[in-house]
Amino acid sequence: MSSPVHSPSAQYIVIGAGLTGSAAAWKLAQRGYEVALLERKVPAAADASSHGSARIFRYAYPDPFYADLVVQARSAWDELELLSGQQLITPHGAVDYGALRNPRQLASVLEQVGVEHELLSATEARNRFPGIEFDTEVLWQPGAGVLDAQRSVLAMVNQAKANGAQVETEWQVASVTEQGNGYKLTSTDGRVYFGAKIIVAAGGWLPELLGNLPLPEGFLRSVPSLDIYQENAYHFPYRGQDPEAMMAWPTYIHKDPAFKSYGLPGGRDAGFRGQKVAEYMAGRRMGSASEQDGQIDPTNRERVIDYVKKYLPGLEPAPYAETTCIFSSTPTEDFIMDQVEGITIISPCSGHGAKFGPLLGTLAADLSTGTGTVPQAFRLTSHNRALSV
Repeated sequence: MSSPVHSPSAQYIVIGAGLTGSAAAWKLAQRGYEVALLERKVPAAADASSHGSARIFRYAYPDPFYADLVVQARSAWDELELLSGQQLITPHGAVDYGALRNPRQLASVLEQVGVEHELLSATEARNRFPGIEFDTEVLWQPGAGVLDAQRSVLAMVNQAKANGAQVETEWQVASVTEQGNGYKLTSTDGRVYFGAKIIVAAGGWLPELLGNLPLPEGFLRSVPSLDIYQENAYHFPYRGQDPEAMMAWPTYIHKDPAFKSYGLPGGRDAGFRGQKVAEYMAGRRMGSASEQDGQIDPTNRERVIDYVKKYLPGLEPAPYAETTCIFSSTPTEDFIMDQVEGITIISPCSGHGAKFGPLLGTLAADLSTGTGTVPQAFRLTSHNRALSV
């Protein structure tokens, strides 16, 4: 007679092994909790928001609240780099400019939070960074750089495992139902996992998963709508291939009334040969990340090429590689982090959430265990208040 098969269980189950979910699993396991991390495919999956080697790590925000959070996040990254023995943020510095970016205001915010910076005239900036055509004053942040998202996720997953967490790949959650004093999670292929508490960090898949969670109706109604985009990004080769000149390229954010763009050294994603350039929030809008098709928008490609010709003379205006990625945002661009009845919902929104990774894991652990609080701006009541104003 065969023995009965017992489904696995854990005190805390984290759904989604991107930057936020892997950080939450690490921080919970580090505190001694029994943790399971369930991932739809593999950590830092190629069709999700936390893949690849190139994300901007910057301090400049018009709101001191977020700028100060980046300062706190940098300490959390230092801890992860020390534990993993890897450099996860490569220093390149960052420039912010454009009529809508307001470099002078950004400089005053960085002054408040104690971040090194310099305000340059357009001429001074062109002399320092001849590959970029600046059209306004420029904020320079020498402490900014490029974050390797994939290596960061894998480093946090490894830290979670080292502290006893179970990691399940190819485990796509179909539904969560109440079961006794906890929850039963069922995968799309019928497997089951039991957990006392759940943390949902599903990124662009959150909209379709929300309806399959046993959330109170009032809580569910208060979750703001998420804007999910399939963004287009292009790698343009540097005109000069001298290694020192290539390393001297900063990350940038340029906001002009006619075009909002960001760019950064592309890293190993495209062979270290060029700058990754994109138009901000210009991709195809979707209801969920499951609707992506990976197809580049040819009209957007031409717009970005025209932008490179005008503003980035240090690049060859013909992309040698291109890709799509998932971008999510709330209407206010503030993160979501709230909980009810043992279920914690987290959406840091991949538009600007990557740089906060390990810090968000700490906040998620605080909230889900009841040992600390999270910023009020992330709670659903604040989102609803902002939308009603």
